[in-house]
Amino acid sequence: MSRKKPPTGPKIRCAIYTRKSSEEGLELEFNSLDAQRESGEAFIASQQHEGWECLPDHYDDGGFSGGSMDRPALGRLLADIAAGKVDCVVVYKVDRLSRSLLDFAKIMETFDKHGVSFVSVTQQFNTTHSMGRLTLNILLSFAQFEREIIGERIRDKIAAQRRKGKWAGGVPVLGYDVDRTNPSPKLVVNAEEAVRVRRIFTLYLELGSLLPVVEELARRGWCNKTWKTKKGLTRGGRPFDKCSVYGLLTNPIYIAKIRHKSELYDGEHEPLIDPDVFEKVQATLQKNGGGKGNHLINKYGALLKGLLFCKACGHTMVHNFTGRGTKRYRYYTCGKAIKSGWNSCPTKSLPAAEIEAAVVDQIRCIAHDDDLRAEVLRQARATADDELAELTTQQRQLERQLARDHAEISRLAVTTEPSSATTARIADLHDRVARGEQRLSQIRTRTGEVQRQQINAADVAAAFADFDNVWNALSSREQSQVIALLVARIEFDVTDSTIAISFHPSAIKALAEGNIEDAA
Repeated sequence: MSRKKPPTGPKIRCAIYTRKSSEEGLELEFNSLDAQRESGEAFIASQQHEGWECLPDHYDDGGFSGGSMDRPALGRLLADIAAGKVDCVVVYKVDRLSRSLLDFAKIMETFDKHGVSFVSVTQQFNTTHSMGRLTLNILLSFAQFEREIIGERIRDKIAAQRRKGKWAGGVPVLGYDVDRTNPSPKLVVNAEEAVRVRRIFTLYLELGSLLPVVEELARRGWCNKTWKTKKGLTRGGRPFDKCSVYGLLTNPIYIAKIRHKSELYDGEHEPLIDPDVFEKVQATLQKNGGGKGNHLINKYGALLKGLLFCKACGHTMVHNFTGRGTKRYRYYTCGKAIKSGWNSCPTKSLPAAEIEAAVVDQIRCIAHDDDLRAEVLRQARATADDELAELTTQQRQLERQLARDHAEISRLAVTTEPSSATTARIADLHDRVARGEQRLSQIRTRTGEVQRQQINAADVAAAFADFDNVWNALSSREQSQVIALLVARIEFDVTDSTIAISFHPSAIKALAEGNIEDAA
């Protein structure tokens, strides 16, 4: 009987290295990494007569690209090689170790430095000879070429998807959910989050600076988008900061645009923000590029601060002053004239005391001027109509979302093979339906309030009838607060030296009912 000869040489300690670029399939009981290691163990077993033995340590990199050396298992392998624990490295294919010629050269330099050999199970070559090294370099060149081709295909696919306005993947954004019921995933409006997105845009226009918006969002407890990965892990949900608010305000996805590099394409999803509002926000962000917003202390009694606009150019008129001795001379100066030169705007500068007195006088005269009362009534009704239209849009979007969620719950409930993932998804849908129905109730309540708060000619007359006495009873700080809450916008027209005032209808209603605290 013949017997295998025992190995006569020294033991060769073999480490098996495995890698897979994506995490897909790694949760399986027997995955690609297991298959690679099994092949390596079989190859080492076939070389037992040469003294080869398999080390028990696993060097598995699941979900790591071969185009980089930033891999935990590869780092451990190189550390063990430097410590003299490994004599030979076994891989299934050359590209499992690296897909980059430069990185592979660095790895081979480490192998040569510590006398470690390298074996590929499916590609036989001997690196101790010049022909073997040439074969290795050729194989590696093709591996790098394949990686680059795959990368180009993925980039081309993403570019083509975005040119067609399709969502090409990535982190979900606040205001939208990803509908994966169709072969091509698409963005659908999350009605509850859409309300928050719209409010964030209006908050920035009202406050004029990022930091006050961040503070207000923190006060309300609003956070970034919370979403779940395919594995069911929860991501996102972090509090807003200046960077995340800026990213939200500048994201064209909210006006149904898809960005690819420097180009914008029409998206197939529904917009959340009106393009005019979006452009106003971008203009304000650009104006505040240095980070200086309008959230400053009203130190010198600027009654119209943040409310007065130049009709000629649309810019805010900024409150400033000059001093002569102990005296202060206050002015409102057009922002465009300040930034672009004195001749860039015909309005230039207005004496603060005179324009403030003119605004207060015009408000006081409303009670005695039929035309002024009619204009205030028209503006107030237009504002209420705009809010009702927005509430109607929100209600319609929310009802569509609830219909989709109920349909998906019904579909998942009759699944023939229920799983833990299905159960978790149904639970999430039930939670969202509950939140949606609560929000729908709030929208209907607010719609009723707006309809009840609709003002008429009698309300306008009552609101301003006793304005003079109320105004004189207030301190200068309280007067500034009342003007800010009563008046939405003031425009000065330099061509005929007139002012146009827009009012908040809810404040007019409060004044009409004699409740100045509600107005303030």
